[in-house]
Amino acid sequence: MRTGKGTTLLLLFPCICSIVLIIPCQRTVKAQPLPPAKYDGFLYTNHPVDSDTILIEAFFDPVCPDSRDSWPPLKQAIHHYGSHVSLMLHLLPLPYHDYAFASSRALQIVNLLKPSATFRLLDSFFEHQERFYNAQTSNKSRDAVVNEIAEFTAETVGKSYYSAIVSGFKDSKTDLKTRVSFKYSTSRGVFGTPTFYINGFVLPDSGSSIDYKGWRSFIDPLLAG
Repeated sequence: MRTGKGTTLLLLFPCICSIVLIIPCQRTVKAQPLPPAKYDGFLYTNHPVDSDTILIEAFFDPVCPDSRDSWPPLKQAIHHYGSHVSLMLHLLPLPYHDYAFASSRALQIVNLLKPSATFRLLDSFFEHQERFYNAQTSNKSRDAVVNEIAEFTAETVGKSYYSAIVSGFKDSKTDLKTRVSFKYSTSRGVFGTPTFYINGFVLPDSGSSIDYKGWRSFIDPLLAG
């Protein structure tokens, strides 16, 4: 015969197990913001993508030096091939670059406010990238750096957009868009920048830039075939 104390323990144990089982289910339901309403990424070229178009997907971090170095030869290749090639740019803010997420969010904000200026802002981030490196921002507060990024963004796209840019950093929708980009990149198996795909297939040497001759060596045979 069990004591009253023993009986109490037996009754409580199933209750505890039930709580442990229920909590993961609740968390799983709350963590499902995907899929997004639109396909992730920024389309660099305006011509339509059809079954004959070679699609390059680039995964960049705005404050990654290797992403910066890979951008000029990629643009050169895109311009060389014209309507035969399209580029979709995805953002992967790497966690070890302190302000990669904020700079990526600035690109998302500008793409909502003035889509024609999105790649101009990317060019500006790459040109002045050192301003937002970890060492240069280590003695500044997060709010100070985000405000500096907002001012920098306005200088690039137009000072009349400053208040809208600041509001964008307070809008949860731009935060979500940036998170979706990160999740999309990782769902494709991308863990470093730059990473490139051609027609859905990943190119070798992820994390390394590709020069213009390298792009020609990948794309020329596809067009010839």
